[in-house]
Amino acid sequence: MSIQLPNLKGRDPETPGVPATPAKSRGFRNPWTRPGAIVSLIILVLALAAALVPRLFTGLDPNVGTYGALLEPSAQNWFGTDSVGRDLYTRVVYGARQSLSGAVVAVLVGLVLGTLIGVVAGTQRGWLDALLMRLVDVLLSIPSLLLSLTVIILLGFGTMNAAFAVGITSVATFARLARSQVLSVAASDFVEAAYGSGGSRIQVLLRHVLPNSLTPVLALAALQFGSALLQLATLGFLGYGAPPPTPEWGLLIADSRDYIATSWWLTILPGVVIIAVVLAANYLSQIIRKEG
Repeated sequence: MSIQLPNLKGRDPETPGVPATPAKSRGFRNPWTRPGAIVSLIILVLALAAALVPRLFTGLDPNVGTYGALLEPSAQNWFGTDSVGRDLYTRVVYGARQSLSGAVVAVLVGLVLGTLIGVVAGTQRGWLDALLMRLVDVLLSIPSLLLSLTVIILLGFGTMNAAFAVGITSVATFARLARSQVLSVAASDFVEAAYGSGGSRIQVLLRHVLPNSLTPVLALAALQFGSALLQLATLGFLGYGAPPPTPEWGLLIADSRDYIATSWWLTILPGVVIIAVVLAANYLSQIIRKEG
């Protein structure tokens, strides 16, 4: 006599009679609902709100000394005061406009110019591709800080000039990535089918190649935002950014370096804000890259 065993294929071994959930589905979780993503979004939204409407966060003037000099952080002065009695929290809030706007300009410069160079090189090929890629190689061979300082010396000091200089340093990276993506997508079967159905080069480029090539480039733009913020803070620290007494994150740290031994909050707290925004932008860029 034979015993017929129940068919357990597709059943959950822990719950008989219930279809098993694939391991991939059981472990799936929307990355945008993770605590890290939520915290990163909150940080970036707060930073953006501070840049656009600083009065939502403080009613003080960032350039006027309202309290005593070098007061420690307290309930009244969350970040303490600087050497002339200005509220440091207020200066950090108002500094978001200078720093974030500069980082956005830097990313846009690198994204637009780099993507344009990469797309032209990837679609035209031949001598033009070779020429553009040699130009990209030259840009990559120059240290980013040295290149940005050279551009600033040519253009002059200021936040926007520093932002443009930082953007120039990222053009080569965007160009390399855009070119590789265009070459990869252009070799796909659906692109060949689009050409076979009578599509012109510009139609295929706009309808098929570019939309399928830009996701990694946009992920790089999000990552470059944090890098640009750090570079702008570095240039501001060296004195090539906004002139005093303009509140700018790198300049705030530079102005307080003489007091680091006695007034730690002047350098540590603005530095923590910069690190938090950079890490938040980098975390979200990783999500964009993986989801794309």
